[in-house]
Amino acid sequence: MAAVTDEQVERVRALIIGIPAGRVATYGDIAAAAGLSNARTVGWILRIDGADLPWHRVIPASGRPAAHLHTEQLARLRAEGVLADDGKVDLRATRHRF
Repeated sequence: MAAVTDEQVERVRALIIGIPAGRVATYGDIAAAAGLSNARTVGWILRIDGADLPWHRVIPASGRPAAHLHTEQLARLRAEGVLADDGKVDLRATRHRF
């Protein structure tokens, strides 16, 4: 992973904080809005500095949460009104646009 600057971390954090309840964004959406070249950088930032963020609103482009997060992430989203069909979030209906 290329070095990530504090500015990039803060930009990603601000974007994630800005995703309203009941909406989701993909890792790629956030990377593009933050001017990052790689969506994996967003995942890395969430992993190292995202415990206090609404991380559950960030999902893969497939609309399916990662297996290790699946149950908790879908429960948190459901509590905000984001429903999943067969474990998949409908991005067309719930995607936040930056």
